[in-house]
Amino acid sequence: MSLLQIENLSLTIHGADILKRVSLSIASGQIVAVTGESGSGKSMTALAVMQLLPNGADAAGAIQLEGKDLLNVPEAEMCALRGASIGMVFQEPMTALNPVKTIGDQVMETILIHKAMPRAQAQERAQEVLTRVGLPPDRFPLSRYPHELSGGQRQRVVIAMAIALRPKLLIADEPTTALDVTTQAQILELLKGLVTEYGMGLLMITHDLAVVADIADRIVVMRYGEVVESGATVDLMRNMQHPYTRMLFAASGHQVTLPASPAPSPLLEVRHVVRDYRLPRKRLFDTPGHHRAVNDVTFTLNRGERLGLVGESGCGKSTLTRSILGIDDVQAGEIRLDGEPVFSGHKPNPAVRRKMQVVFQDPYGSFNPRHRVFRLITEPFHLLEKPPTGSERQDRIAEMLTAVGLSPDDADKYIHEFSGGQRQRIAIARALMIRPDLILFDEAVSALDVSVRAQILDLLAELCATYDLTYLFISHDLSVVRTITDRVMVMQAGKIVEQGETEQVFSYPQHPYTRTLIEAAPILPDIGVTIENTLN
Repeated sequence: MSLLQIENLSLTIHGADILKRVSLSIASGQIVAVTGESGSGKSMTALAVMQLLPNGADAAGAIQLEGKDLLNVPEAEMCALRGASIGMVFQEPMTALNPVKTIGDQVMETILIHKAMPRAQAQERAQEVLTRVGLPPDRFPLSRYPHELSGGQRQRVVIAMAIALRPKLLIADEPTTALDVTTQAQILELLKGLVTEYGMGLLMITHDLAVVADIADRIVVMRYGEVVESGATVDLMRNMQHPYTRMLFAASGHQVTLPASPAPSPLLEVRHVVRDYRLPRKRLFDTPGHHRAVNDVTFTLNRGERLGLVGESGCGKSTLTRSILGIDDVQAGEIRLDGEPVFSGHKPNPAVRRKMQVVFQDPYGSFNPRHRVFRLITEPFHLLEKPPTGSERQDRIAEMLTAVGLSPDDADKYIHEFSGGQRQRIAIARALMIRPDLILFDEAVSALDVSVRAQILDLLAELCATYDLTYLFISHDLSVVRTITDRVMVMQAGKIVEQGETEQVFSYPQHPYTRTLIEAAPILPDIGVTIENTLN
């Protein structure tokens, strides 16, 4: 008998169909991956198993955990099952953790709520599971708070909370989406090890098909609340039947062709830049220490060139970006754009600042939801001494929306009326609005589905041909950087340890750290399909 058996699960919320006759099963010691685009019903399936559905939800069918139908279990009994028999790892560890509680208290919380053992034993179990997930108490005492840990370490704490009572079923909802490649590889190896060691079943929800190919025993592909295809991982990838499955895998390995770069002409010059952050005093009269986030960084970005910047979380990528934008002053070195300094004294130079724009990772969080699109994308006009008005302003809005594949009529809509990919297109339109000399893309496609990511990459290639874009593309997704840049820099602990032509660096890495990054990146098997022949 299967550990988890979902049969013909249908779900409506206030009468709207969310899930339609979903069926899947998980055995003990088995990893089943549910994949598909945003809105396909992946997370709602997991929440139905946990019985954490919103008000107005009505479920039909069967969800059986070791023969017990969870749809007919009273809430008090479900509370006893959650944490003890079913554990869940949520997508965003900082949101899942309580910022005012220590990691020890949060791991012990599940144990104590279920009254599984006395507090002294619960503390020992917390130390045990934290050690098992790679956070030994000698280096990570139970008194640490979440903000004192990196993203990967927080995710390990969330996993420790989920396995504290060794549940029979573990649900992991996008557990590696926001992590860099080396941390992602460690978390995936940890999850595989836990399944083998504890014999638990793992339901893994992800849109990263390279991860799916590497970790899952079985794959379930969902679209619009339905299961369109499922099967053993190797068999499904060798013999895909549904066009949607083929499209997803083709989009995961999508490549674009950039136009040739013009002759080298320096635009952005970064020379021996150093950026330090002051650390808090350990004792009252101690001299405060300093953390060097950017350490003697030097590089040149030529006009019309596309430059990538990769590295793990905490390596200094975002700090360097803030300095280039004139947000954070530097302690040493200089940054020049088109020959002019980014900083005038210790203040940003407005004449230089108007020549740069940025596209952020979260396309929804970077917009004011109360404003319409026409106001949002014209925000950069405040940088100009004489912003366009009247018909000239309207023509510029229509031109930019059309350039990113939207309609001029979209200018009167609100941002919540668009999908994630459309919001990112609007963010790019905003960046292009004043025709900047340089655009900085900060993890601009990291949160997007594979098919939407492919569309955005195609859009960037088209805009490069139309507007001769010059950009710095910051990302931890090596496959994206490889296809969308001419040159790449690898950053480690605040230093550029390797740089060169993108294909040369990826094919023949010279620095050990570069080799570590490339080896840690999950690789999608060559399945011999392209987007063109799957969408037609």
